[in-house]
Amino acid sequence: MKHIKSTYAVLIIGLTLLWLFAEQPWAQTYTLFTFRSAFINYTGIIAMGAMSLGMMLALRPVFVEPLLGGLDKSYRLHKWLGVTALVIGIVHWLWATGFKWAVGWGWLTRPARGARPPADGFFMQFVQDYHKLGEQFGEWASYLAAILIVLALVKRFPYRYFFSTHRLLALTYLALVFHSVVLIKFGYWQNAVAWVMALLMVGGTVGAIASLTRRIGIQRRALGTVETLEHNQNNQTLRVDIRLARDRWEGHAAGQFAFVTFGDGEGAHPFTISSAWKKDGLLSFHIKELGDYTARLPATLKTGDGATVEGPYGCFRFESDKPRQIWVAGGIGITPFIARLEELAHHNKTGDAVDLFYSAQKLDETSVARLRQLTEASGVTLHLIDSERDGKLDAARLSETVPTWKDASLWFCGPAGFGHSLRQGLAARGFQVKHFHQELFDMR
Repeated sequence: MKHIKSTYAVLIIGLTLLWLFAEQPWAQTYTLFTFRSAFINYTGIIAMGAMSLGMMLALRPVFVEPLLGGLDKSYRLHKWLGVTALVIGIVHWLWATGFKWAVGWGWLTRPARGARPPADGFFMQFVQDYHKLGEQFGEWASYLAAILIVLALVKRFPYRYFFSTHRLLALTYLALVFHSVVLIKFGYWQNAVAWVMALLMVGGTVGAIASLTRRIGIQRRALGTVETLEHNQNNQTLRVDIRLARDRWEGHAAGQFAFVTFGDGEGAHPFTISSAWKKDGLLSFHIKELGDYTARLPATLKTGDGATVEGPYGCFRFESDKPRQIWVAGGIGITPFIARLEELAHHNKTGDAVDLFYSAQKLDETSVARLRQLTEASGVTLHLIDSERDGKLDAARLSETVPTWKDASLWFCGPAGFGHSLRQGLAARGFQVKHFHQELFDMR
């Protein structure tokens, strides 16, 4: 979280400072309307800067993952940027439109406009010729963008519709780029703020075009076939084994995830890979019935069906310089730990000084038996917690069970509320939160 907060702050503060340097408000004498003009430019810069970086992050650039802590963190930043663009965009619209309404209603009197300076060069002529069209593009694109961003934030909005409508944001973004280029204060082009915005919008345009042409992640996709299906009704989990072409998948580390598409019009869903890479082209996923789509999969998915897998992504890789590791899994959050246990067993390694806490509402005997087998093969100490019978795992119980917990790195995967509570409880006891690793597995 620290990395994405820093990136967000650098963007907003950086663009603000660049705007201040270009506008130099300390050297201006503002009237109400000249201040309005300056503030409209400022809010436009912040909104488009946030939207541009969000568009670039939508490309799922792998090189950014180590900088932000994984693709899950990138998507959290993407969400923050979308909310920022929405809120600041509304403020921008209110200042631009509200004053026009006030003038039309007779509440304000617009000062007389001076003559436009003669166009000097192709770009200035272009700006003057398309100024009115840019205003119209920006207004209607803003309305559509606001609707689409709100829909993206409403988790009850079905994923299959979200997957389709969210792509329309790329079109509205391109319209807003045109709006921004035409309407940004011409004098800003003599300062860094306009050129930084130009670079951001070029990057955002690349992301928008890739989204519209469905080329995001295309170099990381592999085609496969559903080979095995195993539905566990007790814990409402479907195990899906997909056989991939070996030359299209370069492998993955335990703890990573992939976007899987089963060709049913639903679009790609992120699932943690629950198997170690054995160079045999086989990937396993344990899919929990958490929504309409995943609840339908046991009845609709068949062996032999095609599948597209894009990835791998994520930095939940169990890399640590601590002498001990503590793994905490809640419910379906056991999947990355299964992959890691398989990896250790396959390479004849042992998870020295590793404690695995697996907490679930009802412990399934079949799943527990498999887990015991894997932990015994890899030398990991297993702690089972039936939350209905034993209560929830908390910081007190964990620290009592593992006396050397302060010398460990902790890896958590499970419900966000469970992770937050455990993290806060351990931090209150003196645990350094930088050693608490957690996937923010929430792509919306």
